[in-house]
Amino acid sequence: MHQTAIAPTALPRDTLLAELSAIAGDAHVLTSARATRRYIRGIRFGGGPVAAVVRPGSLVEMWRVLKAVIASGRAVILQAANTGLTGGSTPWGEDYDREIVLISVMRLKGIHPIDGGRQVVCLPGTTLDRLEKTLRPLGREPHSVIGSSCIGASVLGGICNNSGGALIRRGPAYTELTLYAEVRPDGSVALVNHLGLDLGDDPETILARVEAGDLPPATPTEAWGSDREYASHVREVEAATPARFNADPRRLREAAGCAGKLAVFAVRLDTFEAETETAVFYIGTNDPAELTGIRRHMLGTFDSLPIAGEYIHRTAYDIAARYGKDTFLFIRHLGTDRMPALFAAKARVDALTERLGLGTAISDRIAQGIAWLMPQHLPARMNAFRDRFAHHLILRMGGAGIAEARAYLKGMFPSAGGDMFECTADEGRDAFLHRFAVAGAAGRYRAVHPRTVEDIVALDVALRRNDRDWLEQLPPELDTQIEAKLYYGHFFCHVFHQDYVAKKGTDCLALEHAMWHLLDRRGAEYPAEHNVGHLYKAKPALADFYRRLDPTNALNPGIGQTSPRAWWAEGCDCGGH
Repeated sequence: MHQTAIAPTALPRDTLLAELSAIAGDAHVLTSARATRRYIRGIRFGGGPVAAVVRPGSLVEMWRVLKAVIASGRAVILQAANTGLTGGSTPWGEDYDREIVLISVMRLKGIHPIDGGRQVVCLPGTTLDRLEKTLRPLGREPHSVIGSSCIGASVLGGICNNSGGALIRRGPAYTELTLYAEVRPDGSVALVNHLGLDLGDDPETILARVEAGDLPPATPTEAWGSDREYASHVREVEAATPARFNADPRRLREAAGCAGKLAVFAVRLDTFEAETETAVFYIGTNDPAELTGIRRHMLGTFDSLPIAGEYIHRTAYDIAARYGKDTFLFIRHLGTDRMPALFAAKARVDALTERLGLGTAISDRIAQGIAWLMPQHLPARMNAFRDRFAHHLILRMGGAGIAEARAYLKGMFPSAGGDMFECTADEGRDAFLHRFAVAGAAGRYRAVHPRTVEDIVALDVALRRNDRDWLEQLPPELDTQIEAKLYYGHFFCHVFHQDYVAKKGTDCLALEHAMWHLLDRRGAEYPAEHNVGHLYKAKPALADFYRRLDPTNALNPGIGQTSPRAWWAEGCDCGGH
């Protein structure tokens, strides 16, 4: 493949900016603090200066921008939707030894169904929401539907982070069929075509053909476009290892799990036949062992795996009912298509209020005030279960699994500790939408309560598949530092999100590290699906994977609290939260 070499010394910034403008256009090379703000700050964590934010308008432009920046002696951060929760797609402070150029890929949208829609080729700016809508008329679905935390998230972001998902049968986002560029040990940039499609040898011709959808007929390949083992893997309820987590060596391969250490131009993915008939069962209990029994029985004996099984603790239910209400109502009435525009508008308002010295929480307060005036949004039967039960499980079944679940649950409930009901279509929709609003509610709570809240410590944790005692019990010395604990997650995969609202004055870094020690003792893996970002330290196997992918450390340096310096040089304590 074609290669270009890194310059031994950095090109002057003005010279590079002129070159980038010639490639992408002046309007898409951003340098001012106002213009770059929404790109260089994460939605929860992360931020730092960049030499420029570049928004290429084609795959060929992206290739040329990448080559120019690497050749200038600078590092690159590639960013899609910037919905990550661990700061992994933005700069992290100012301790780099080179300038950073951030390449935003969100103008590069495109979805090309192949093989009758059984697979798709997706460009870097494609969102999960748009993919879902594109496949719906074909009777197909993507790996993930509306995410638990990141509505508007990109398809490629999920692959690059080995992200999880709410759909039990489909496992982590994964493919072995990708088109990417790598920076090689000699400092050259090379395009690698592992899409399994014969597109020629010239990089710019390959990229132009992929963008245009000028693809040859797909031929059989042994390479996977999804994790085809997961449905059986998750059923192994006696296994003493987690079902899925970001750093699982089983699913680290080239772009899959690369965390920005490769520049990914396209991915080829499996799609899945959509269920034509589904039903949602809402289960409440005060006895966590009842939910353990349901999980183990269904995974171990049911002919049909559930489609999804989402857990919410009562505290998370309550905080989402108040602080996630605006998100819930926006999506229910206006749909997910408009969420990116909403995020962009919020970023502009926050930037303005920050410049005026008013902080960045005014937009949150306004949204909260409007939502507070709206009528009750959650179904009455759900709220009644909230009053009766501390633990809630939302279970979606499809096809023959509906009758299987209905018979099993009716034989189990009502019990001494719990009860269940089968949702109407509207109740089922609202139950899952409420679950999806939970993750953002913790951040909103923090924004609205700055006087009592220091920060949010957010963990996503993969417990062992054979763990029966999944409900965390914190020691008093940690519990007293926390104002509220939000527990929610993908129950059948045993992946839990644990958001701790830390009281004012708490040392959040020390609190987080204490949580890690507890998780280590439980044999858990973390992060489970949001990847290490800059909050977590990459374990040795994952850090070695990053070094193999990016030997010069030119792409997303410092990820996983690794060295932020060129060629992985040590001597700078730049990681950490």
